[in-house]
Amino acid sequence: MLEPPSEFRSFFKGFYRADFPGRAFPGYLFVNCRPTPRYMKIVAALTDPLQASRAEEQGADMIELRFDLMKGVPKKLVQQCRKDCSLPIIGTLRSGREGGQFFGDGAEWEKKIRPIIPLVDYVDVEQQFVRNAICVKEAGTKIIASHHASIMMPLHVLFVMERELRAYGDIVKIIVTPSTADDVIELIAFTHAVKQPSCCGVMGSAFRYARAVLPLFGSELVYCHMGETTAEGQYTVEEFVRLKKLLLG
Repeated sequence: MLEPPSEFRSFFKGFYRADFPGRAFPGYLFVNCRPTPRYMKIVAALTDPLQASRAEEQGADMIELRFDLMKGVPKKLVQQCRKDCSLPIIGTLRSGREGGQFFGDGAEWEKKIRPIIPLVDYVDVEQQFVRNAICVKEAGTKIIASHHASIMMPLHVLFVMERELRAYGDIVKIIVTPSTADDVIELIAFTHAVKQPSCCGVMGSAFRYARAVLPLFGSELVYCHMGETTAEGQYTVEEFVRLKKLLLG
């Protein structure tokens, strides 16, 4: 079995045990790790740009427009959002392979996303569309380099993926699907150890609470909804604003 990289071993300091490679243990985690929330920006993931102003009023820090879940011309949708709110905007065209409703190839993805690139602050670029990231870079728009997995990946794979995403993205976003509490603990360890800025999260409702915990350990963004979820297990913006106040005091 492969040893996890040095970032992970340094996180556990003297408590890391080489005879259990790639595993995190609750006692080791909480003895050595003090939550240090540095970001915790609430992203309102929208299926309707008309919800943007209400999201801003409720306390969202950013807006994500999910073009794969919207009807209408993307450029006009962004213009409507800009008219209604002053928050930074993420443009996302999520593929079916990663939980969305876009089923085209890279060329089709670029054709649909290109008109909105100068109008948004960030474009979410999945790893499978990395060859199309150059059009975003050339426009001077920042990139959220993302990967969404229906499984929990081993720690050494997560660190390799982070480096691959960091090569073209300004923010790295890695979302996995834990199947056990140990998986969640390992994801917390990875989130705490990985280079910033990054966003780590979970898919599904089984370990929904991890969405609230991971930002305490360094995850920059928390994706929430405004009445219609864009991913199973999301909190509403209002719920997470309350959670944030309770967690941070």
